[in-house]
Amino acid sequence: MSETISPIPKQSGNMASRWLLVAVLVYTLICAVGMIGSGFKGATAGEAKELFAFATNPFMGLIIGIVATALIQSSSTVTSIIVGLVAGGLPVELAVPMVMGANVGTSITNTIVSMGHITNKEEFKRAFAAATIHDYFNLLSVVIFLPLEIMFGFLEKIGTYLSTFIVGSAATEGDAVSVGSFNFIKAATTPVVDLFKHLTGMLDQPLAGIALALLGITLIFVSITYIGKLLKQLMVGKAKDIMHTTVGRGPISGIATGTIITILVQSSSTTTSLMVPLAGSGTFSLKQIYPFTLGANIGTCITALIASFAVEGNMQAAVTIALIHLTYNVIGVVVIYGIPFLRDIPLKLANWLANLASEKKVYALVYILGVFFVIPLLCVGVSYSVGSI
Repeated sequence: MSETISPIPKQSGNMASRWLLVAVLVYTLICAVGMIGSGFKGATAGEAKELFAFATNPFMGLIIGIVATALIQSSSTVTSIIVGLVAGGLPVELAVPMVMGANVGTSITNTIVSMGHITNKEEFKRAFAAATIHDYFNLLSVVIFLPLEIMFGFLEKIGTYLSTFIVGSAATEGDAVSVGSFNFIKAATTPVVDLFKHLTGMLDQPLAGIALALLGITLIFVSITYIGKLLKQLMVGKAKDIMHTTVGRGPISGIATGTIITILVQSSSTTTSLMVPLAGSGTFSLKQIYPFTLGANIGTCITALIASFAVEGNMQAAVTIALIHLTYNVIGVVVIYGIPFLRDIPLKLANWLANLASEKKVYALVYILGVFFVIPLLCVGVSYSVGSI
């Protein structure tokens, strides 16, 4: 009697190759950030502040962050680019409002996703409220912390202080260290960065630096796009299972779950978009969804933080801005969600707007275009008008 031999499943091999590709893409991303820093430094010849003179107004930096992230729909991409620019000479104080703006801009994705429920009034109301609560929290965070940062520079001070524990207080252009006395990430990426520096070095400065920085930005776009696609295939099913078992267990569990899932899928846009259909169907209430979105804010900081260890140029400044992004999001959760009066503001505003939008759908379109594009561009015009007087 012959035995039937079952075929060897190919799924495990497929999974392994996908995870290997994710690792290659993460390595590419880290190299790309190093290329931006090196290219930007070469192109500006140490005059980065003059190049960004138009952003010396913190509100302009905020607007740049909002519009760039809304257009790209990835805060990870924008903050990684900012890390590279800071390493190349962009002053940290100019970059702080940009990362704040990136937080606001990234929330456009789940707001657009909620429009998929527009044909069902009650579903749309729940989904739109769940999406816009993320918007309102991030906007409230800016309203509270940007003026404090302008007056006292507290985020920059905290980020600089924390960075000394990672790279040392004397780390500058060439002596930045991590993990004891050896920077493993930078050592692994330097050969690739040097190769592209050599290739673009055939051009004269500043063209060589511009070409290297643009190549780095392009590689960031490509790597983050494909990392997101692969991790959706690998992790979204598991992420949904985690959400179903943990989100409804309380705010701490919700924040932790949002953080973990965002680290797993490397995209706060994906994480917050996952919960919109669950909110629309009534699986979770707005109060249960709320802390989950806050965890997504924290989890999305991991990409730029990892990338900051491989920069060419001022590593301490790069690590500082990455830590500022993390600190800003953590403090925002502690202060706003920790104080009942502040905690209720995004809830009330999200419910109010969702009620309006469910009655007249045009309000949803006006909101998306207004918050993410029209108002920021109007602010640019006003800023230039005031500056020219």
